[in-house]
Amino acid sequence: MTTVRIIGAPTDYGANRRGVDMGPSAIRYAGLADQLASAGVETVDAGDLAVPRAEERDPDAEAPHEGDAKFLRETADVCRRLADEVSGTLAEGSVPLALGGDHSIAIGSLVGSARDAEIGAVWFDAHADLNTPATTPSGNVHGMPLAAALGLGEFEGSDWATAPGLNPENVALVGLRSVDDAEIDVIRDHGFAAYTMSDIDDRGITDVTEEAMAEASAGVDGVHVSLDLDWLDPKEAPGVGTPVRGGVTYREAHRAMESVAETDCVRSMELVEVNPTLDQHNETAELATELAASAFGKRVL
Repeated sequence: MTTVRIIGAPTDYGANRRGVDMGPSAIRYAGLADQLASAGVETVDAGDLAVPRAEERDPDAEAPHEGDAKFLRETADVCRRLADEVSGTLAEGSVPLALGGDHSIAIGSLVGSARDAEIGAVWFDAHADLNTPATTPSGNVHGMPLAAALGLGEFEGSDWATAPGLNPENVALVGLRSVDDAEIDVIRDHGFAAYTMSDIDDRGITDVTEEAMAEASAGVDGVHVSLDLDWLDPKEAPGVGTPVRGGVTYREAHRAMESVAETDCVRSMELVEVNPTLDQHNETAELATELAASAFGKRVL
C-alpha cells in the first residue's frame, strides 16, 4: 500500500493576497485523509512547518541583485525546510504531498524531490510561473517557482532554489491561459511542453494529460505533480487568489488526475493556492481533497 506523508507549508509570502496561509488547515478540514483512504492510500500527517506571519516580516529585507522579489529571505527559509521534509519522506519510501500555501512552496517540493533523483514535472496551472525577479510584473514569488527550480535568471546557481535533478526537457505545463510575454519567450527558448486551454478544447483533457505525463516521465526516476487550484475555472474553484476565467471543469480536472494516477510515476505532489478567505463554504478545499484522491488512484468503479 502506498503511504502518503502530508506536509503543510502555511505560507502566503509569495502571494498577492493574504489568507492562503490557511490553506493547509482548510484542506485537512475538508477531509483530505478520508479522501486518500478511499483511494486505498495510507496517510501520515507530519503537521505544518512553522512559518512566521508575513505581517511580522519586512518584504524587502533581502532583495535580489536585480529586479523585485518580495519576502525572498522568508521564502528561502520555508523552501529549505520543506525540501528537507520532502527528501526525507522519499528516503523513507513514502510519497510527499505538500499543502500550500501559495505556489512559492513548489520550490521546496521540487528541490527536495530532485535531491537524489532525476525528475520531471507537470504543472497544472493557469499560469506558467516562469517569471524571475528581473521579469516579474509584481514581485510575487508565487509567479516564479518553476523558473527558480530550473535555475533561470537570478536563480541560477542558487543553493536553495535550483533543483539540479529537474530536467528541462521533462517539464510540461497544462491548462495555460494567463502567460506573461517574458514567460512566453522562456517557453519557446527552452522548448517546454506547454498546453493551453485551447489545446484542451481541441484535443480533450485525457489526450493532453497523457501526453504531458509521457513527456515528463521519459527517462527519469519519477514525476512531481504541481496542482494549483486556479487551474480550474473560478466557477469550480472560487477560493483562489489569482482566478482566471476559462479554466478546466470539475469533471475535466478529475479525469486529468485519473490520467496522472494511471501512469504510476508520481514521485511527489503539492496542492496550492487554496485561500479560505476567498472561498465559498470551503468548496475549493474540498475539491482539492477530491482531486488528490483521484491523483492517487480513486475511481468510481
